[in-house]
Amino acid sequence: MFQAAAIDIENKAEFYRQLAQQLQGLLEGEPDMIANAANISALMFQTMPDLNWAGFYFLRGDELVLGPFQGKPACVRIPVGRGVCGTAVKERTSIIVEDVHAFPGHIACDAASRSELVVPIRNGDAIIGVIDLDSPLPSRFDADDQAGIERLAEIFTEATTF
Repeated sequence: MFQAAAIDIENKAEFYRQLAQQLQGLLEGEPDMIANAANISALMFQTMPDLNWAGFYFLRGDELVLGPFQGKPACVRIPVGRGVCGTAVKERTSIIVEDVHAFPGHIACDAASRSELVVPIRNGDAIIGVIDLDSPLPSRFDADDQAGIERLAEIFTEATTF
């Protein structure tokens, strides 16, 4: 049985190395997309400081549909190109937003959110969805967070059958 271990958050590179290692153990032998997304959401929400939302949106046609998450209820459907999540899919790149109030077209599901990190999930060349993290702190996310979450997205696609 998997059990999350405490991770030192002072050194971000080491934090994400250990988080990736825990995630690989958590997903080992489980190919189900929903089960894996649910466990990744819980692991991120429980181990990463200063989050108020952590979860997934999956691409269905020309919109993102809410997947497993931790936090307050969220927007269910986001058109590609709208908000931070839809923009990340349209531009096919991760996006760090230091102040969501300054992001044109930001979709506010939780008024307490101040910063956001969105990482596309790729299956080969196709984008199948995004990992979305929100924080009540401005400028919560940086390049180390982006690289760490991009690695978690890779582990998710390697373990999961789509």
